[in-house]
Amino acid sequence: MTRVVVDAMGGDEPPEVVLEGIARALEADQDLEVLVAGDEDKVAPFCAKHSRAEALVTTEVIGMAEHPTEAVRKKRDSSIVRGCRAVREGKADAFFSAGSTGAILTAGTLVVGRVKGVGRAALASALPGIGGRMTTLIDLGANADCPPEMLVQFAHMACAYARVVVGVPNPRVALLNNGTEETKGSEATLAAHAAIAAADGLDFAGNCEGRDLLAGTYDVIVTDGLTGNVALKTMEGTAKYIVSELKAAAASSGKAAVGALLIKGALKDMAARLSGDALGGAALLGLKAPVLVGHGATNPEAIKNGTLTAARCVREDLCGKIAEALAPKA
Repeated sequence: MTRVVVDAMGGDEPPEVVLEGIARALEADQDLEVLVAGDEDKVAPFCAKHSRAEALVTTEVIGMAEHPTEAVRKKRDSSIVRGCRAVREGKADAFFSAGSTGAILTAGTLVVGRVKGVGRAALASALPGIGGRMTTLIDLGANADCPPEMLVQFAHMACAYARVVVGVPNPRVALLNNGTEETKGSEATLAAHAAIAAADGLDFAGNCEGRDLLAGTYDVIVTDGLTGNVALKTMEGTAKYIVSELKAAAASSGKAAVGALLIKGALKDMAARLSGDALGGAALLGLKAPVLVGHGATNPEAIKNGTLTAARCVREDLCGKIAEALAPKA
């Protein structure tokens, strides 16, 4: 059995939403066990009804607006900290939460710990692309400043994720830049390009541009956390703008309303793919065990998928593959 800790208290939605997602995950995977972290009055009744769910009773919750490091240090009985501790102590194999990204990053790093040789953990997620080809983008916001050697590590970690989670046997890697030419970019980007190009074990295709994020041209796109987070939020904002404009157009006439109704399902599917719900959110790569971060405004299907993706990362030994990729070569 694979055991995943799921934070029932994380996210903007009530715990019932998370519990429904856990129930769906248990139904979909008969070899899955879930350690459900949260308030006793929420998790105990749920676990009593599900034979492969066990309650991890906690008394504190880290809110979205709290300072991540301070909250992790002070709230040691929070669902996030206790969940990560259960992984460190071998009581579970992976951790998944839709709670505060900063708190999960902090607890994952301090409690679960990094793989030997990893400088910093990084957030990665697979974006949808034209023709169904998914692209893993790293870093999504964990590290604003990244020296070249750190981006090389990110590339290796993202390639392992692409192989295990996305199913790409030989990932093609690109560096996000303001032009495809080798001579384009800031001093930091030029240095990163040279470092990635010189690294062993990477199929480096060179620079790519923002237009390539959803084009399905590359399997892995590497950037610093500041740029990656801006790019991700820009895509999310653009998607919301398009939906808003379509709604306004649909309200303008009966003919437009009929057309909007016909494509409503397709638009919802597109929004779900862009949100990362198909995989449950983002993965915090570089840790000793899988740690996944869901969206705060989550839903049962995203919780289900995040839990199942965490289990798949355990079974496919994602962390072991990252350690192997970063191990010094003889």
